[in-house]
Amino acid sequence: MVLSMTGYGQATNQYKDKKIQVEIKSLNGKTSDIRCKIPGSYKEKEIQLRKNILEKGFRGKFDFTLTIESDKGDDEYGLNKALFRKYYQELKELKEELSIESGDIVQAILRIPNVVGAISEEMDDEEWKVVLQTSDEAIKALNNFRAEEGTAAERDLKDASKTISELLTKVEPFELGRIETLKERFRKNLEDFKTDEKVDRNRFEQEIIYYLEKLDINEEKVRLAQHCKYFNEVLESGNPAIGKKLGFIAQEMGREINTLGAKANEKNIQQMVVSMKDALEKIKEQVANIV
Repeated sequence: MVLSMTGYGQATNQYKDKKIQVEIKSLNGKTSDIRCKIPGSYKEKEIQLRKNILEKGFRGKFDFTLTIESDKGDDEYGLNKALFRKYYQELKELKEELSIESGDIVQAILRIPNVVGAISEEMDDEEWKVVLQTSDEAIKALNNFRAEEGTAAERDLKDASKTISELLTKVEPFELGRIETLKERFRKNLEDFKTDEKVDRNRFEQEIIYYLEKLDINEEKVRLAQHCKYFNEVLESGNPAIGKKLGFIAQEMGREINTLGAKANEKNIQQMVVSMKDALEKIKEQVANIV
């Protein structure tokens, strides 16, 4: 299963008189990053919520929003009545003592910090279980959304890997002709540049063999074929968090393709290398978008 890094999930549950709602969005990100928006009374649980997102949401840039609504209307914010009475009494006494003209004392008090603020309510264990359950359901919905987008990405990745494998099998027919062409080029160069001095034919043949060994591409072909096979095995492993691993394999594939192109010295093989690089770029683009 391949998961896209972009997605959206939402879940809602009821606990007593409270409606608990969780929304979670994810975007592409090289590293995991979580932005949490939760009521003040739930701040002590933020670390656990973050840990849960990382364990079940895997990788991406997450926006997590927890909303609590009460049927009674006493939501996240309320009036500190005791503090309001205290400020009102003190301001009233000052007004009379200093003969201050009457004004809107109520509005002035409401602007004072902590008069209106978050209601601090203790959360019991049962409520926390419902919050965690709602969070899990939202993450599950997010991953279902991501899986739908990931299906298309998986198909594109398999097609690109298959293209590289098929191109690799087409290299072999041109290898024998490539060696003969190189040998002929060496002989011609020798004829063009040799002087009256005698040429040691044995040494010449040894130099040709040494040079041809340096241009041998068999190891690159074997390693590239192995990388393509492993790439498909990881794709089909069922592990949802495979983006980084596929990225590493794609890097190794790129090294072998580049070496193959550098050693080729044959136009048909070099054309195939260009096509391999095009397929590899498609792989890199898709890998950057999956978990």
